[in-house]
Amino acid sequence: MSKDQFCPKCQSQDYVKSGIIKGRQRFKCKNCNYYFTVQKLGKRIDDYYVTKALQLYVEGVSYREIERVLGISHVSVMNWVKTYGIKRPQHNDNYHPSYKILTFEELAKFTSEKENIKGSGMIITEIGDKFMLIKWERFRN
Repeated sequence: MSKDQFCPKCQSQDYVKSGIIKGRQRFKCKNCNYYFTVQKLGKRIDDYYVTKALQLYVEGVSYREIERVLGISHVSVMNWVKTYGIKRPQHNDNYHPSYKILTFEELAKFTSEKENIKGSGMIITEIGDKFMLIKWERFRN
């Protein structure tokens, strides 16, 4: 057995297996008689999706919309925003963002039609094998 764990109480590597608790291996330190279990590894989300989620947040997409688009919990996105100290730029209230998920062919067709791009700003970002088009349009009074 490789000794890559340390006793959390005394930092000794002199321990033995001592059963299984809730599906996790339990150990007993020979040095201080302390019982401990291995740390559970959390589910790790690929950095690509973290970056995409934060990009979408900065572009004005809501947490719930990011959840629907990327399939990542809105709570995770909120935690990343807090962890990395991301701030949205102030947007003028006269504009509102809308988004579409398109294939390459749909994107090419959409952008070739002049009325789709006139009078608005937009950004296109890749999401896996599709593209997300975020478009800001002026509110009509």
